[in-house]
Amino acid sequence: MTVISAETATVSDFYYGAVTPVAAYLMACLGAGLGLRCTTRSLRRPQHRARWLALGAVSIGCGIWTMHFIAMIGFSVQGALVNYDGTKTLLSLVVAIAVVAVGVFLVGYRGGSPLNLAVAGTVTGLGVAAMHYLGMAAIHTNGTLHYDPTTVALSIVIAVAAATAALWAAVSIHALWASLGASLVMGIAVTGMHYTGMAAVSVHLTNVAGSSQSSADLIAFLLLMLAGPLLVLLVAAVIVMFDPDMMLGEKEGQAPEPEATALFGGDSVFPERQSAQPSQGGTSW
Repeated sequence: MTVISAETATVSDFYYGAVTPVAAYLMACLGAGLGLRCTTRSLRRPQHRARWLALGAVSIGCGIWTMHFIAMIGFSVQGALVNYDGTKTLLSLVVAIAVVAVGVFLVGYRGGSPLNLAVAGTVTGLGVAAMHYLGMAAIHTNGTLHYDPTTVALSIVIAVAAATAALWAAVSIHALWASLGASLVMGIAVTGMHYTGMAAVSVHLTNVAGSSQSSADLIAFLLLMLAGPLLVLLVAAVIVMFDPDMMLGEKEGQAPEPEATALFGGDSVFPERQSAQPSQGGTSW
C-alpha cells in the first residue's frame, strides 16, 4: 500500500521490518491458544464453566488487541507524526474482549450447532473488525485517513470467517497438540485480517511534519497500553500451565460430564472412554 502524489503520503506498515508482524502474529497465536485451552476446561467442568469461558474470552480478546497495536508500532506515514488517543485505544480493548465474550459464551452454553456458530461468529467477527477500525480512529496525525471500501469489506469477511473458525475450534478441538495447531492457523487469520484492513488505508496530508519517524514518546505510549493486556495473558498462561487437565486436554479414561454431553444434543464433546476414573481431590476452577 504505497501511493505517492502531491497530497497522498507514502504509508508503511513495516517501519521496523519483520519484527512487528512476527511479534503481532505470535501474540495472536498466544491469545488463541490460551482461549482454546480455557474453553476445553469449561466443557469438562460445567460447574466452573463461566469462569473458564470468561478467562478464555479475555485471553482471546487481549491477544487480538495486542496483535493489533504491536503491528501498529510498525505503522508510519512519510511526512507525518502519528499519535494515539488514549480513550479510544482503551475502548477498543474493551470492545475486543466484549465481542469475543459474546461469541464464547454463546457457543459455550448453547453448543456448537451451525446456527449458533454462524450467529456467534458473525457477531464476534463484526466486533473484531469494529475493534480494528476503532483503534484506527484513535490515530491522530497531520492528515486524514481514507479507506478503500472494497478492501474494508474484505477485511470484515476475513474477521467473520476467522471468528467463526475460532469458535468452532473452541468447542470441537480438545487435544493439546490439535489446539496448538489450531492457534497457529487462527493467528494467521487474525493477523491477515489486520493487514488486509491496513491495506485499505491511505493518508492525505494537510501539512508536512518535520519527520516521519515514530517518536520515542509514541513507542512508550504503545508499550504502556500493551502492558496491561500482556500481564493478563501472562496470568492466563500461568493458570493454564499449572493446571494438568488443561495441558493434557482430557484425562485418560475420564468420562465426560453429563451436562457437557447434553449440551451438544446428546453426543459427547469428548471421545469415548473405556472406563471412568474418580475426580481428583481438591478444588479447581
